[in-house]
Amino acid sequence: MIALVTETLAGNREAYRELYDHTIHTVYRSVYFLLEEKVDADDVVQEIYIHVYKSLEQFDKRRPFQPWLMGVVMRQIRAYRRKRWMRLRITSRAKRLEFHTSHDFSEEIVDRVANHALLHAIQQLSFKLKQVIVLHYLQEYSQEEISNILEIPVGTVKSRIHAALQKLRSKEQQGHFLIGKVEKTHEA
Repeated sequence: MIALVTETLAGNREAYRELYDHTIHTVYRSVYFLLEEKVDADDVVQEIYIHVYKSLEQFDKRRPFQPWLMGVVMRQIRAYRRKRWMRLRITSRAKRLEFHTSHDFSEEIVDRVANHALLHAIQQLSFKLKQVIVLHYLQEYSQEEISNILEIPVGTVKSRIHAALQKLRSKEQQGHFLIGKVEKTHEA
C-alpha cells in the first residue's frame, strides 16, 4: 500500500486507482454499516476518496495505511452525520414554525383582509397597535424591521402585536366578526 501511496503522490493516477480498488470494499462496508440512510452511502464514500486524495501528502509513510484510511472514513462519517443532523433540525424547526403560523390567529388576519368586520375592528385599535398590525401582517415586515421603522425597541413591537391580537381575539369572541369560520345563512 505504501508503494501505491508514493506513486500516487508522484502523480500516477493508475496507482491511486489501484489504491482505491484495494480499499473500496472495506470503506464501503464501514460506511454502509454506520449510516442510517443507506442511500447516501455512495455520496459519503465519494467524499471520503476525495478527502483521501487531497490529504494523502499528510499521511506518515512510516505507519500503516489502513488505520489512517479508517480515521479518514470515521471523520467523514461524523461530518456527514453532523450535516444531516443540522438539516434535520432546520427542517424540523421549519415544520414547527409552519405549524404554529398556520394555526395562529395572526395568519388569518392576512388571509381574511376581505372580512370587513375584521378591518373595522383593526381600524378601531389605537394608532400604536394599528401601526404594528399593518406593518407586520399587511406589509409583512419583520419585528426587527418594524422596530427600525418606528424607532422603538423590538420588545415594544412584540408587546404591541400581542396586545393588538388580544384585543382582536376579544372582539371575535364577542361576535363582532368571524375568522376562519364559514357563516351559514338560515332561510326562514
